[in-house]
Amino acid sequence: MKPLLLMCGLLLLAGSANAADVAAGKAKAAVCAACHGANGISIIPDYPNLAGQKVKYLESSIKAYRDGERKNPIMSPMASGLTDADVANIAAYFASLPAGG
Repeated sequence: MKPLLLMCGLLLLAGSANAADVAAGKAKAAVCAACHGANGISIIPDYPNLAGQKVKYLESSIKAYRDGERKNPIMSPMASGLTDADVANIAAYFASLPAGG
């Protein structure tokens, strides 16, 4: 029983060590407001709302632009310099916002 508890404890610690930083994501996402709105709700019809989206969706989308799997003349350069930690933080920030703005 003790090894199982130890394993669970280690998994919890590992998960929290990799937890995204919403505040850092908010700071990094400040430039996103120009197209995606100050609260992740775009006022431009062609740009998607990011507020309330799922973390995994946001992470995979940002990484796809960053890694060249998706190409867009605006998003590709914006995402090109982001680290995995930046992506996780930005995704956590937008996911934390209410979908309705």
